[in-house]
Amino acid sequence: MAEQGNVIIIGAGPAGTVAAALLQNRGHRVTIIERDAFPRFSIGESLLPQCMEFIQQAGMLDAVKAAGFQLKSGAVFIDNDKYSDFCFSDKFSKGFDSTFQVQRDQFDLLLANEAQRMGAEIRWRQELIAADFSGEKPLLTIKQANGKSYQIEASFVLDASGFGRVLPRLLHLEKKSEFPDRQSLFTHIEDRIDSAQYDRNKIRIIVHPEHRDVWYWLIPFSNGRSSIGVVAEPGFFQTLGSDHRQIFQLLIKQESSLASLLKNAVFDRKINNINGYSADVTTLHGDGFALLGNAGEFLDPVFSSGVTIAMKSASLAADVLDRQLNQQKVNWQKEFADPLQVGVETFRTFVTAWYEGGLQDVVFYGQQQANIKQMICSILAGYVWDEENPYVKNSRPRLSTLAELCKE
Repeated sequence: MAEQGNVIIIGAGPAGTVAAALLQNRGHRVTIIERDAFPRFSIGESLLPQCMEFIQQAGMLDAVKAAGFQLKSGAVFIDNDKYSDFCFSDKFSKGFDSTFQVQRDQFDLLLANEAQRMGAEIRWRQELIAADFSGEKPLLTIKQANGKSYQIEASFVLDASGFGRVLPRLLHLEKKSEFPDRQSLFTHIEDRIDSAQYDRNKIRIIVHPEHRDVWYWLIPFSNGRSSIGVVAEPGFFQTLGSDHRQIFQLLIKQESSLASLLKNAVFDRKINNINGYSADVTTLHGDGFALLGNAGEFLDPVFSSGVTIAMKSASLAADVLDRQLNQQKVNWQKEFADPLQVGVETFRTFVTAWYEGGLQDVVFYGQQQANIKQMICSILAGYVWDEENPYVKNSRPRLSTLAELCKE
């Protein structure tokens, strides 16, 4: 006989634990099924200020503030001799003016511990291997670390499995992203950066000196280490050889400001590789389930949007599901998918414009108007659901027009 459950969440990353906390605090019984044991490495270390609102909603803000993560107050963009600085305190939208840059192994474990403290159950090293949504309630088959399986009947399932994309695979919901395949090489280093040279409170986004669609990130942590990565289409990397470490070192040498900052750095970790990470689905919800964060769609790492979208989806889903479980009539498309897509589409517009070059023309424009820069800054801070911002409400035509003006 199948075990009886209330809400089952797949994955103990930020989307899963925020959703669990929100639901648990509203009186629902939540069980998280997590394939791995924490702490475990994950990418996506540079949060956006909008994230702080969802962390606060979940009751986790004090714990995150006390954890000693690196403060993040803005972003710096560099393209050869061009330099552009965005401070989140000087933005159009109301809300948090700063956030943190986090080692995800520590951050995700912290959120998981907080969700457990609030009463959520996490079943570590267990994996969803089958899901049947044809009955009155979802029936899930879970495989344990010892290889044995059991079944659990759920009131509802939230898939927060990230790049694992469990339900999209099992239910054949995956579809190809509209973005071209891109590849990222990245690692953590002991950076040994001279503090006089660098503001550790800001992420750096650096354009390759010769290829506008190739860019680097540099994300400093509070312990003297940094995350560093480079993003390009796979064909670009292939022209440089097959040894990822050699390619990585070569690309850093090619960007003079980065090479100077990291002249004393110790590259003491392996070079990681992710290829073809952009993903999409045919639907974000169905009878008995909804997809959160990267399980539904992932755009691109350039504006650190992944965790923000994940937490927003958790917040929206928890609101709708709470009312559904309390026997209220809900509409998942209008109350979850459509509102979520407002921000996703805004991010999509800005990601597309970045690679096409128009957004780079805007970011590096030498005579930026203060009010427009504040509106762009709000997007960079993750406030992509603020429809009072013209670059949210009509993002594509407005950004296109602005890019043309800056280019001229």
